[in-house]
Amino acid sequence: MTKHVHPKRLRRCQLSVPGSSEKMMAKAAALDLDYVFFDLEDSVAPDQKKAARGNVVKALNTLDFGRTVRCVRINDTATRFCYGDIIEVVQGAGEKLDLIMIPKVLDADDVLFVDKLLTQLEKDLGIKSRIGLECLIEEVEGMMNIERIAASTPRLEALIFGMGDYSASQGVAEQAIGGSGGYPGDIWNYQRHRLAIACRSFGLDAVDGPYGDIRNPEGYREECTRAMTLGLVGKWAIHPSQIEISQEVFSPTRGEIDRARAIKVAFDEALSKGLGAALYDGKMIDSASIRFVNNVLDRANQIGI
Repeated sequence: MTKHVHPKRLRRCQLSVPGSSEKMMAKAAALDLDYVFFDLEDSVAPDQKKAARGNVVKALNTLDFGRTVRCVRINDTATRFCYGDIIEVVQGAGEKLDLIMIPKVLDADDVLFVDKLLTQLEKDLGIKSRIGLECLIEEVEGMMNIERIAASTPRLEALIFGMGDYSASQGVAEQAIGGSGGYPGDIWNYQRHRLAIACRSFGLDAVDGPYGDIRNPEGYREECTRAMTLGLVGKWAIHPSQIEISQEVFSPTRGEIDRARAIKVAFDEALSKGLGAALYDGKMIDSASIRFVNNVLDRANQIGI
């Protein structure tokens, strides 16, 4: 099993912005966040989709996004808009575009279609930095084929669980979306687990999808926490009010970082003395413990804290 090697990008928060709204895209450029994606799919009416491509290209070329990762969500590969989305956006924005997000991925073939088209465009246009891919898992077929999707191409960087469309695909009761609906526990526990496992196996980032009730910040925080606990690295935001919450939840605290650094020092000292374990704060620390520590420190280094 070969893990993909790709640029390290922060995905604690992925903000969704309609590609049909020049005003919202301009506002997004002024925000301090990890990642923004301009949407050509669900948030854009069918008769506005082609015009939205030009709006997105203009935003990518004229707005300063600073450290923020820039992505475009295209229409899915079964639609008549998909190929045009890719060609027009890549030809227009080139290296100003970091990633393309593919919705409603059912199997590896969907990813490979986009991958091959991007490869041709990059060669033809002389684009030197590889444009990455992310896939939305939002159909039951996609969840069934998630391992093949994760293994599909080295261009792939992340998988995202899109629970909105997925709910309809699986036939989940509407009242359960955004809450328990009487279900005893996290209704998305299995899907988040499976996504996280597939991503970890192939060196991808696992990201949680949207939370629709922007008036319920505590509900959003709870869903962020559930996803983070299972190993996902971030969550979507559909409103700027959700950005700070997700970027906080998916960051280690100063206390966690200090403790991880102290544990690593104690373990390294033990190794220098020929010991395979160390005692820290009354607990035994061994090589398995250090794997948790390294996860925290890698995350802290990536964030810059």
